Amino acid sequence: MFDMFLHRWLRIPYTLNVRYINRSKRARITVLFLHGLGNTGAAWDDVIAKLPNDVQIISIDLLGFGDSASPKWAVYNAKTQARSVVATYLKLGIITPVVIVGHSLGSLVAIEMAKRYSLFIKALILCSPPLYDTDDTHRRLLPKSDRVLQRLYKAALKRPNDFIKLSAFAMKYNLINKSYNVTAENVESYMAALESMIINQTSFDDAYGLKVKTHILRGTLDPLVVTANLKKLADANPNVELSSVIASHEIRGPFVPAVVKAIKQQLQRSGKSDIKKK
Repeated sequence: MFDMFLHRWLRIPYTLNVRYINRSKRARITVLFLHGLGNTGAAWDDVIAKLPNDVQIISIDLLGFGDSASPKWAVYNAKTQARSVVATYLKLGIITPVVIVGHSLGSLVAIEMAKRYSLFIKALILCSPPLYDTDDTHRRLLPKSDRVLQRLYKAALKRPNDFIKLSAFAMKYNLINKSYNVTAENVESYMAALESMIINQTSFDDAYGLKVKTHILRGTLDPLVVTANLKKLADANPNVELSSVIASHEIRGPFVPAVVKAIKQQLQRSGKSDIKKK
């Protein structure tokens, strides 16, 4: 009851579970990792292991995921997630500018943070961002990829048990990141995040107004990303750079070294030229 009063009625954001933290006294930049739908901060373990030891790093579990709170009454939209991420960051007493590395749903949280808290955000690295155009003004004979994906997501909302079974199959045969875990106990918050952040998103439109340097990495084999939208965004916003990786949606395999390279490049651009190689 007190929890609901504090966070729902007084609107004080939750602080989130810190999955991994590496502090550095010499740090001028902090790298903050935000995971995707169904994952936890552990999704970034392979990337973090390849970063220099003197880089200040934080990975967290977003609201409704992993060991962070999962209030049933919460609206799991990008604004709520962004407020909780910032509250966690400040609670840790970190005051350095931040490079946010977001995957999938986490990349939408990163865009929201850049929109609302741009003063302390140095850059974004967005991996597999599900940026969909919700404008139905120009109808086509064949449905756009955005519409097809959103119909699939809406079908998942109506049949959560089938979504659990599909997730179990993917986990059993190692088709997704090792941190992915969807069960009957947590599927409700995952579906809420899917509906609020991905289906009913404003992130694609918000990305056009990004004023921080943004590097987008997309997998050439990714069925959940609409490449045409990313190219359109990169052409329209000079702050956005787009790169391709021969990979699918998850941060695994060839995606890992590509993310590590993008982070090291951003650290060098930000003045941390003394990074050590691993």
